[in-house]
Amino acid sequence: MQSKYLLVATAIAVTFAARAAEPPCSARSGPRTTALVELYTSEGCDSCPAADHWLSSLFAQGFRPDQVVPLALHVDYWDYIGWKDPFAKGEFSVRQRRLAQMKRPVIVYTPQVLLQGRDFRRWSGGEFAEQVTRINSRLARARIALAIRAVAPEAIDAEFSAMLIDPAERKNAAVYLAAYENKLASEVAAGENRGKRLEHDFVVREWIGPIGFGESTKLEEKRALPLLPSKNPRHLGVAAFVQNRATSEVLQALMLPACAG
Repeated sequence: MQSKYLLVATAIAVTFAARAAEPPCSARSGPRTTALVELYTSEGCDSCPAADHWLSSLFAQGFRPDQVVPLALHVDYWDYIGWKDPFAKGEFSVRQRRLAQMKRPVIVYTPQVLLQGRDFRRWSGGEFAEQVTRINSRLARARIALAIRAVAPEAIDAEFSAMLIDPAERKNAAVYLAAYENKLASEVAAGENRGKRLEHDFVVREWIGPIGFGESTKLEEKRALPLLPSKNPRHLGVAAFVQNRATSEVLQALMLPACAG
């Protein structure tokens, strides 16, 4: 009997040790593919607020983070109209154009939704849920782990690991890492949305990538993602995804909100 209790105690100790080894704020991707949803938007575009609201409402609609990873990338090519989007980055405009150049015809517009790296115009209807279900049914072609070690006013300290299931994909596969922020708002004073209060979630504030795999099928790195001072660290999070740079296919995606504490 004593040996039985000893075995149970040992098993419990091993379990607690394994849990202690995991960072307190961490997440791992599952065996199925999570859909990456990229919204290219701008506060200077009068048709964008509806799409911003749609993206913000995805989890309220019943979608889960293991089903979709939503990211809002604000572009800067509408700034000339009279309102400079405070969340816009030129690199997001470049990314949108590069992804568009992989397809024919080449289409760049706002609001534009990319689902798994491909233009998806029927985002506001029931077909979005159907496509997400189809994507979720596929086995993931990569595994991702994320951890947030610290959140400071100037940066998020994050760690990630990514592993490819098929070694043949390492030539074109790359990891992208993004710091995002929720509960952002602007009182727009000029341009097409003049006089409106615009609210946003999942806004990408910092972007790192592409990070190639080189000759390996696995990547492990620590990165500091610089941020503008945030009013509430709980509104921050980190997302990572693995994408084929030649085809724009997304192999897997993962998001991790900053944990309380």
